[in-house]
Amino acid sequence: MTSATVTQMKCACPSCNCIVSISDAVQKEGKYYCGDACANGHPNGAGCSHHGCECHA
Repeated sequence: MTSATVTQMKCACPSCNCIVSISDAVQKEGKYYCGDACANGHPNGAGCSHHGCECHA
C-alpha cells in the first residue's frame, strides 16, 4: 500500500466552495481556509471574493 500526500482541500468554511492549496492556505485552529474572510468568520458579511464563490455566512 502506498501513501498519498494531500496538497489541496476544500476551504474549512462550510458555505465556501473554494479548493485551497495547503501551502497557500490561511491556517487557523488546525483548519485550512482560502482567505482571511473565511478564517475569521466573515466579519461584516464579507465574502471570500473568489470568482464563482458566494460565501459570506
